[in-house]
Amino acid sequence: MSTLTVIGVAVAAVAVLLVLVIRFKVPAFVALLAAALVTAFASGMPLDEVVPTFVDGMGGTLGSVALLVGLGAMLGAIIEKTGGAAALATSLTSVLGPRRVGPALLLTSGVFAVPIFFDVGFIIMLPIIFSFARAAGHRAPIAVGAPIAALMVFIHNMVPPHPGVTGSSTLLGADVGLVTLLGLGIAVPMGFLVHVVGRMITDRRDFPLDPMVRRRFEQTVDAQDRRAAGEDDEPDGADGTGGTGGTGGTGGAAGRPAPAGGGDVATAVRTAPATVRGPGAFAVASMVVLPVLMITVGTLGSLVVAEDSLPGRVVSLVGEPAFALLVTVAAAIFVLGIRGGWSMRDLSGVMDASLAPAAIVVFVTGAGGVFAEVLTQTGVGDTISQELLGTGMPILLMAFLLATVFKVAQGSGTVATLASAGLVQNVVVDGDFTSFQVALIVLAIGCGSVALSHINDSGFWVANTFLGLSVADGLRTWTVLTTVLGWTTMIILAALWPLAA
Repeated sequence: MSTLTVIGVAVAAVAVLLVLVIRFKVPAFVALLAAALVTAFASGMPLDEVVPTFVDGMGGTLGSVALLVGLGAMLGAIIEKTGGAAALATSLTSVLGPRRVGPALLLTSGVFAVPIFFDVGFIIMLPIIFSFARAAGHRAPIAVGAPIAALMVFIHNMVPPHPGVTGSSTLLGADVGLVTLLGLGIAVPMGFLVHVVGRMITDRRDFPLDPMVRRRFEQTVDAQDRRAAGEDDEPDGADGTGGTGGTGGTGGAAGRPAPAGGGDVATAVRTAPATVRGPGAFAVASMVVLPVLMITVGTLGSLVVAEDSLPGRVVSLVGEPAFALLVTVAAAIFVLGIRGGWSMRDLSGVMDASLAPAAIVVFVTGAGGVFAEVLTQTGVGDTISQELLGTGMPILLMAFLLATVFKVAQGSGTVATLASAGLVQNVVVDGDFTSFQVALIVLAIGCGSVALSHINDSGFWVANTFLGLSVADGLRTWTVLTTVLGWTTMIILAALWPLAA
């Protein structure tokens, strides 16, 4: 096929994907498969090769993604239902003082966002946000909640085991451990940035709240005043479970249904038995840090020991993200669950229920792998990538802009990430890039899928609905914060690129 024809095929496939997702609200899993089918037929792929190519694309992607997403979902569910978020927030606030509630909760949410999907994690954090916004003297939860929401969705798009960045790492052959470490390293300065920018935005004006959300916030304030007067000893949501149910009511009261994967996920698992005790903050933090430490050992250890030696094999195993998460889940079962009074039966129910929402994400990621495989096998992806490179555009910028365009057009960060990775896959895999450079390309796609989030993104509605903001105020806060994070991170990646050669 001529270059013009190939470009037409790619444009048609992307158009099918966007129209199905945006106009007809077709599930992303089906839309991605339909786009892959259009690409296969339009490019002249032999009919007997279509299904085998689909199978190869699905299997090749899910080989590692399903393990990471499934184990990450289980770890997140254990931390959630044992009251880990409340324990971390309370401990950090007591150390930093009530006037530093915002930074304390921001740090908590950053740690909490590593193993837990954004919408679930934010909904779990919401009652804590409401409670501690009062301690800082804020008139509304937006001052505390907006930076937290932006940072959590940033980590969701930039740090494995979250599905989009894990899937793009698989497609581009990136070292998942290195992507994890770089993503976490970049998240630290972004945490400071979102705190500063968030204060600049929220201090400039009052943000009218949805009446039902305002009532919820005022009830939280009244409850805290009663506790201060010694009339009520039970903090709202302090058990780490009761607050979650309250947020579900908030979503409905705002007049909009909670986005898919939000309140349903948060309430799908068993509630805590009456006899359990919450974990300590150190125990919770250690369970989040443990897999990161194991991955770090594997990444750094491979630089100092021979790969084919026994120590090298041990270090390689320890540093495998799937092994690190498996070990951490086993440790969390004992440290956060059994030691706190949970039975293995109840913990099994928590972990099993966490796989239901995770399965949706796994299948979408697999469908993205199918789309990428069809683009590769038909030569469409290679031709498009070469044409883009022929314009002189650096691969890092190309990856970022492609992800941004997909994000703005259809809203899903996961779809934007996987579609963009599919388009640049041939150039990256066949190119002479170092592992550091490939990791930077993966992160460029990730930050592109964060920037310019707006009303077609479910994350926009999660933050708006539960913080009680209007659409206009959501654009002034959520959209501005995600765009600042995405573009600033791209500048950092561009600065690192010469050092990665």
